[in-house]
Order: sequence, then structure tokens, then C-alpha cells
Amino acid sequence: MSETTYTVTGMTCEHCVASVTEEISEIDGVTAVAVDLPTGGVTVSSTAPIDQADVRNAVEEAGYRLAA
Repeated sequence: MSETTYTVTGMTCEHCVASVTEEISEIDGVTAVAVDLPTGGVTVSSTAPIDQADVRNAVEEAGYRLAA
């Protein structure tokens, strides 16, 4: 089990949270996604470490950006 927290910029509402959660959840191995809207924190739980590029692509597909 692996857990990593990222910061996503540009989220302003629950629709944003739902979009980011949906896109990240589609990555192979992801078991849970927890988003903290006020801070932009996104914690991704997975069966094995997930490549940050995959998370970045999913976040961008949802219309947002992963903080550097």
C-alpha cells in the first residue's frame, strides 16, 4: 500500500473535487482519492507507488494543474 499527497491548483468547488477524483481514480492501482478543497491537497492511495506523471496527466485532463 502506498499513499502520496499532491497539491492541485485551480480547484474552487465540489465539482472541481469530483472531476479530479474521477480522473485520478482511473489510474491503474489507485484504491482511494481524498481531496481537501481549501488547501488543494490530494492524497492518493494505491496498491503500489504511482508515477507522478500519471497523476499530473489525470489532473490536467480534469482541467487543473499539479503544483510543482
